[in-house]
Amino acid sequence: MSSQQWNLITSEPPPQWFIEEVKRYTPNSSGKFAAKLLWQRGVCEVEQLEEFINPKAYKSASPFEFGQEMQLAIARLQAARANREKVAIWGDFDADGITSTSVLWDGLGQFFVQNTKLIYYIPNRITESHGLNIKGIEMLAKQGCKLIVTCDTGSTNIEEITYANRLGIDVIVTDHHTLPAERPPVTAIINPRYLPNEHRLYNLSGVAVAYKLVEALYTALPNVPQQPLEDLLDLVAVGLIADLVKLSGDCRYLAQLGIQRLQTDFQQPPAQRRRPGVGKLLELCQKSGDRPTDISFGLGPRINAVSRIQGDARFCVELLTSRDQNRVNQLAEETELANARRKSLQKDITQQVNQKLAQVDLSTTHVIVLEDPQWAPGVLGLVAGQVAQDTGRPTILLSTEHSPSSTSLLARGSARSVNSVDLYQLVKDQAHLLHKFGGHPFAAGLSLPVENIPLFSEAIDQQLRKTIGTASLAPTVEADITVTVADLGKELFLELRLLEPCGMGNPVPKLLIQNCWFENAWHRNQQDTQGKKIQYIKAEFDIRDYSTNNPFPGVWWGHYKDELPLEKCDCIVELDYNSFKKRHEIRLIAVRPSNNSLPHTQKIPDILDWRNLKTEDSALLLTDCPTSWDEIRAWIKKSYHLNQPLALAWSEPKNQSPKEIWRQLAGLAKYLARTQQPVTRVQLLSKLGIGDQPLHLGLKALRHLGLKSTFRDRSLLFTEDTHHKSNYALAQSSLHLFLAAVQEEQFQRAYFAEVPLAAVKAIASGIEVGF
Repeated sequence: MSSQQWNLITSEPPPQWFIEEVKRYTPNSSGKFAAKLLWQRGVCEVEQLEEFINPKAYKSASPFEFGQEMQLAIARLQAARANREKVAIWGDFDADGITSTSVLWDGLGQFFVQNTKLIYYIPNRITESHGLNIKGIEMLAKQGCKLIVTCDTGSTNIEEITYANRLGIDVIVTDHHTLPAERPPVTAIINPRYLPNEHRLYNLSGVAVAYKLVEALYTALPNVPQQPLEDLLDLVAVGLIADLVKLSGDCRYLAQLGIQRLQTDFQQPPAQRRRPGVGKLLELCQKSGDRPTDISFGLGPRINAVSRIQGDARFCVELLTSRDQNRVNQLAEETELANARRKSLQKDITQQVNQKLAQVDLSTTHVIVLEDPQWAPGVLGLVAGQVAQDTGRPTILLSTEHSPSSTSLLARGSARSVNSVDLYQLVKDQAHLLHKFGGHPFAAGLSLPVENIPLFSEAIDQQLRKTIGTASLAPTVEADITVTVADLGKELFLELRLLEPCGMGNPVPKLLIQNCWFENAWHRNQQDTQGKKIQYIKAEFDIRDYSTNNPFPGVWWGHYKDELPLEKCDCIVELDYNSFKKRHEIRLIAVRPSNNSLPHTQKIPDILDWRNLKTEDSALLLTDCPTSWDEIRAWIKKSYHLNQPLALAWSEPKNQSPKEIWRQLAGLAKYLARTQQPVTRVQLLSKLGIGDQPLHLGLKALRHLGLKSTFRDRSLLFTEDTHHKSNYALAQSSLHLFLAAVQEEQFQRAYFAEVPLAAVKAIASGIEVGF
């Protein structure tokens, strides 16, 4: 965190009349926070505000604003329908490509008989990569296809399109990726990059471009479709939000309408849902479909995971479009399993990348390029994105493989950008060293001969060094507005929802909380289905400041509780609603020591010795006998924060023998496994009179004996694995460690039970108050 640069966005405050206009949409709060955010993001007029918040007030662009290219595409589709030609949809394997294919499958399926006159083809991520390819085109030609309609791909596939033409296949490209230098030899190309930058359609993703093609066909043949065009909008929202596009203009409008339809459909009983597969996915990721984050953190990663793990993602189209509830339930479970495997694989590769990164001198490195033959290409983009965010540097991760078209060894991988660096242009400038590449300014895919990696790495690093000069590449985190803990809650959450859906160009509001501190922190390890590998970690906590006596809950993904500072700090957070726990909470983004530290001259709070005495409420009570000086330091710092005396108020410990504590733990675990009652970690610790470390070792020993424990919503659930073969050697080893840990803890507790008050005061006087 120390290398991070923080930036609080500053702008002139919105006028009172604008705040009043915003308040019309959020009557239960002041509207001042949303007004400030909207004003600094350029929404400054009443008409703008109405269109931004209410999609019914927005007038969407006609699909025919794509001009002659759309006219050519519709004419060719009408001819294909009239001549009963076979049409193939050529999609892509990521979330935007899968939803694009699904939109065309359902949309064109109103005009062409599915599976006979309309089929779809999605390349295998592992064996084929993005875009059109010769082998796939030949296969479609053998099946009698006369027209290929691409979605989310195809703009730069000049050679492949020319080959298709030679086989008698016309090609309509719908795409949003970078354009070729010259128009490809296609029947039509519908790509918003041909439009002016300020056009309302310029930022459309692949799925939105596919939707506009279907919309134009609905306009040209209004009496043919049996299903309303709006039925496609939920799929459009999923693809738009899952992809890296700016959510403005028609993008925002389509996403707003799509989320509404997604939520409405999910509220139906499963048997009555229009898209039961989408509903099942939402259930599996414990989302309700009413938030953009339900897509970006729920649906999108799961759809993407299939190709990342399996390569072949064709069944995802069936998952999104089929009405067969039993079939889509099966496919959704398979998707969920792929996502679990993706998490585990991503975690492993992240650890390996970080080991390599430790050998890189970031002070002289502008672009990070790392390679390993063992890395699975499917998750390299995800890991590269995280590295880029953590380091502030564009990151390219490569895996080596044998090329099927040559005897050379190719490195293939993904690139992710950060800090507004145009990564696509950087990679394009080294095209002479590459085998293939494609993408957009924020993300790209590429392959190159292994022997070219050193030259490519050096050249792209020098290119960025020349481009940015002396500008800093330190990772930057921006805060939009300053709030207090008292501001957090339902009212602020509903106010900030006026800005949704958020995405590029309209990011989720980042809130700066100053001079705050954390309490009741704990963390959990989420394991895989076999309870073996840890898939992710998260710390949970309460946040406090001087604005209120009420703490507010929060989470910090990917971090342990011990990484939270003990002293006062500033933090940047996002306000969210946890639909599983039915509560509002913050998601911690960044934290650093507070600049508003207490002065060195502040009086040190009193340390009172109330051990084995009746206590009062006028002091901060330390009632559990500590086992380390770190615990005492934490309590002293807490007394600083609250400006209250600290009272040592524990009673003389009454220790049971370590073996008796083990018998209690084993007996409790068996009882809880039999009754399936949950128990909190705090309840177990209190009942047994031990700390976290012995409990961890005790649970480990129980697992070796077939008594598994899993965390669920701050509670432990015990289950007895009847098929487990008890490993008594490992259990005995863990048991010895448990007994030793309990004995050591009791020894420490016995010391601190009688620790002189003078020693505690000496520690207090030596603590640095100015954080």
